[in-house]
Amino acid sequence: MSDDVPLLDELVPWSVGGLRLGRDWVAAPDAGSLRARWAALTAAEDAERERLFRPSRSRRPAAGAAALPGQRSATGRFAREPGACPDPVRVLYEPFDEQWLLPDQRLIDLARPELWRVLDEHQLFLVEPPGLPGPLVTAHLPAGRLGRIRPLHRRPGGAEPNLAPGLLPLLGERYRGWVTPEDVLCWILAAGRPGPRGYEVPLPADPERWRAGLELGQRLLTVQLRGARGAQPPRLPAGRRPFVRSAVSGWPPGLSYEAEGETLLFGAGSIAPVPAGAWEYEVNGVRVLERWFTARGAHREPEAGGLAALGPTEWPQVWTSELLTLVTTLALLADLAPARAAFEPGPALAGAALRAAGVLPVPRWARRPASVLDHQEEGPDGQFALPL
Repeated sequence: MSDDVPLLDELVPWSVGGLRLGRDWVAAPDAGSLRARWAALTAAEDAERERLFRPSRSRRPAAGAAALPGQRSATGRFAREPGACPDPVRVLYEPFDEQWLLPDQRLIDLARPELWRVLDEHQLFLVEPPGLPGPLVTAHLPAGRLGRIRPLHRRPGGAEPNLAPGLLPLLGERYRGWVTPEDVLCWILAAGRPGPRGYEVPLPADPERWRAGLELGQRLLTVQLRGARGAQPPRLPAGRRPFVRSAVSGWPPGLSYEAEGETLLFGAGSIAPVPAGAWEYEVNGVRVLERWFTARGAHREPEAGGLAALGPTEWPQVWTSELLTLVTTLALLADLAPARAAFEPGPALAGAALRAAGVLPVPRWARRPASVLDHQEEGPDGQFALPL
């Protein structure tokens, strides 16, 4: 692609680095473990609480912190008044791995409050994990090692798109129809490619190629969201839908695959049919299914200690349901991979047209978070933050 092709960083300009949790025990594959860890931490005293907390330069029990926007948590010094356990929230922790997080800023080294301010039922996040051919989209807050995070909207309620100013009207005029922020997101999923300058997103000159890309991108988006925002979870065609063939008892010692019968085995449990594409789906050379399974047993590993060692003693049934959804997601993405690799955007919309319309270069303000503090947020020790 030429130097005239716009970059993802230009089309979706406001981005934020990933959260830095600072301690592994604040996230877990199940919410119950987080509540048990909170109870153990708050029941401990003095030196034992300090040890379990695992202080860092950014966070320690003797300090308070502001409540995360939209979340209810105490703000006083944790050592003195930890308060009630905040309700765990669903997050994307690794590519394709949804877990739970304790939303208490006193426990998180770098929580990125600007992301929590725009987190609602209208928001989608574009993340750029290394090792994948393109970015991922999630409706959950990205909270793990996932690269840069680009919210689709700059304000709550989807009121302002995080897109280059003027882009939507220009595309609507060129493609002779109403263009939404989600349309641009779908096009990025279908047509974006890594390039020497960064992630490149050619915009087509032909309205028909635009519509073809939207159709492919919408399929990719639907699969990646996995039923979030009230949608139905993705499903394979009838006859190919994976089912639990035998239930798990106790704790499965490992995960394996029988190619001949397309069967995923985990202890006494089994799921079939599991297409080979789902089993072989990798990120950074590691099978996603194996990484997902390993994360669920991390608390049982010999090196796990302190609060991170608290977790289920038996395999929760809900994890098997989540595994079925993950298998379906990976199988569908593997099926769509050839179509995505073969998709051609055709002749590109010239960069000169973007510059003439004032879309490029992107103004500096578009790369900064919007001022969205239109309500009081509780700061450390109960003080209220001032509007931005």
